[in-house]
Amino acid sequence: MKSETMKEIYFAGGCFWGTDHFFKQVRGVITTEPGYVNGHTNKPIYEEVNTDTTGYAEAVKVIYDPKEVRLELLIKLFFETIDPTSLNKQGNDVGTRYRTGVYYTNAKDKAVTDAFFNKIERMYFRPIVVERKPLEVFYPAEDWHRDYLIRNPNGYCHIEPHLFAYASKANPKKPRYKRESQSFLKKKLTPLQYAVTQKKATEQPFDNLYWNENRKGIYVDITTGEPLFLSSDKYDSGSGWPSFTRPIDDSLIIEKPHKSGGKTRVEVRSKTGNSHLGHLFNDGPLHKGGLRYSINSASLRFIPKEDMEKEGYGIYLFLFME
Repeated sequence: MKSETMKEIYFAGGCFWGTDHFFKQVRGVITTEPGYVNGHTNKPIYEEVNTDTTGYAEAVKVIYDPKEVRLELLIKLFFETIDPTSLNKQGNDVGTRYRTGVYYTNAKDKAVTDAFFNKIERMYFRPIVVERKPLEVFYPAEDWHRDYLIRNPNGYCHIEPHLFAYASKANPKKPRYKRESQSFLKKKLTPLQYAVTQKKATEQPFDNLYWNENRKGIYVDITTGEPLFLSSDKYDSGSGWPSFTRPIDDSLIIEKPHKSGGKTRVEVRSKTGNSHLGHLFNDGPLHKGGLRYSINSASLRFIPKEDMEKEGYGIYLFLFME
């Protein structure tokens, strides 16, 4: 039974033996289960699905811990195992039961899936034919399909063997970050960085380090090094401060409403470091959610994309898609 803290997503990637074994390798995936999705008959069996008359696709139910692995990474890894431009064919397997697809169960996962598809479609010259649909129905496959490649290591699989090793390394454990003492921060930070992060000061607009920084990379908490924002979510708001449409993950920040000048403002602080970062406003780009995270450069450290691996942020490179 799935815990309330776990989430689920369904992938159809051709023969489900390989897809099932592939996702078992990913850190953060709790369980996998091969089965049949989105057909029109009741309680299908393998022999019926094999006739391509039931409408079902071979798929794998993936239950994962969202605190350990992001849905975007799971979808990216899935695309490594398929030819997304091949209709009803993966490897030697041909038929509508071998069509590819991502099937979600809630609106938030739909938004994540749509955003990923919108990015990746630009990478292919031919149309992407991978379905992205709500899950309508899922029936578990017969027991002999479960852990098939574990019990039959030389069994047929359309996924290249090296990809299983790739999956096992694709989501390494994130480093731990810790809050430093005030005495340490006074020595480490510049007077402006200390005043902004610890005393809630605000730096001057158009006269700060990152307001017009346009390189690709990641922005981290100056006090802890914890990742906070991506360059792909940064935009020119005209305010003179770095502006972002969202953080890398909502769990990385704290939003604190407070009264100021008779108005309610929303302060943004880092979760681990408890550093003052800036403020949140509702005047951001509507097509990206309408939010503007106005952040002080003095609270951030920018790491260019080409330096992320050596600086220990390589696990976030999958978020950059050319």
